[in-house]
Amino acid sequence: MWRAIASNGLTMLIVGLFLLGGVILWGQREYSAEGPLDQAICLRVPSGSTMSRVSRDLADRGAITSDTVFRLGAEYSDRTQALKAGSFLVPEGASMAEIVDIVTRGGASTCGTEVVYRIGVTRAQVQVRELDPATNRYVERAAFVPGEGEVPAAFAEVREKSDTRYRIALAEGVTSWQVVEELKQVDVLDGEVGETPPEGMLAPDSYEVRVGDSRAELVAEMQQRQEAILTEAWQSRAEGLPVTTPQEALILASIIEKETGTPEERGVVASVFTNRLEAGMPLQTDPTVIYGITQGRGVLGRGLRQSELRGETPWNTYVIRGLPPTPIANPGRASIEAAVNPDDTDYIYFVAKTLDPADGHNFAVTLDEHNANVAAYRRLEAERAND
Repeated sequence: MWRAIASNGLTMLIVGLFLLGGVILWGQREYSAEGPLDQAICLRVPSGSTMSRVSRDLADRGAITSDTVFRLGAEYSDRTQALKAGSFLVPEGASMAEIVDIVTRGGASTCGTEVVYRIGVTRAQVQVRELDPATNRYVERAAFVPGEGEVPAAFAEVREKSDTRYRIALAEGVTSWQVVEELKQVDVLDGEVGETPPEGMLAPDSYEVRVGDSRAELVAEMQQRQEAILTEAWQSRAEGLPVTTPQEALILASIIEKETGTPEERGVVASVFTNRLEAGMPLQTDPTVIYGITQGRGVLGRGLRQSELRGETPWNTYVIRGLPPTPIANPGRASIEAAVNPDDTDYIYFVAKTLDPADGHNFAVTLDEHNANVAAYRRLEAERAND
């Protein structure tokens, strides 16, 4: 009798172990299998949250097939205590294993709301925007110019959230003075900048920051990026250039940056200035005259006068030959690369095609061709004046 009971017990134990093994194998497959999401979602993990709460949220949103398997898988892989607060983009079809990795690997949030402090050539703007997981594109919720009008309620709302991301975006062609002055107004940063960095030595780019980050350290990062870009471009420069040092290349790049906002024109504009330098001709570019007047402290806001075109400043390339003594703005990577690898053309002149800068320029080899292009531009100016 006891032998029969023992035999039946052993059989049941074996069956139980077999079933348990099957359940474990099933759970492992479920944990690693493609998930049910047919569209990406943004998962918010509040500070102090737990893996249990996250699993329930994911199950409620149809992102996982079993919150139990999700929790056990996270615990088995020793990731439960590594849960990070933030907003995370969970892609379409993500497995439970992939989601656990997303919410525990650390780093910045990958979706949700962000505040972008844009430092532009003519003005600064604060933009509140949110990532749409379906399109993976940001949608603007609010935007305002600091110091002008009321601050939108959406800005105050997102500032209260611990997982809001912050970004500083520098436009190509801003001056170092503009950057320093605008950084003083960015309320998530701390500390003083100190001296204004040398003109041209801040890389126009997007910089993610956190509340309490140092202004001085951010500026140092901007300088490091620009130094790296300039060094890389200089090492791959074309032979026989009239610019003989990285600093001269940076000066020329800043002029190219201010003369055209059309990406496909940068190399052509660079060729015009290269040809002029090689021929010993003055560059005769208006942005250098403007810099001699403003010293990069703000926007001139009007047209140049004939007296200013003739006025002697170190930057007035209608008066001096060669390059001015410093850059006139902070050029982007594309303009730096154009300065050291200009297109191969015979162009000596250029003038705007239309009154819209986005339409680019007409280029010319001879003065007669250039005068015809200038006459066409003057007619457009006259038509606008008559209208």
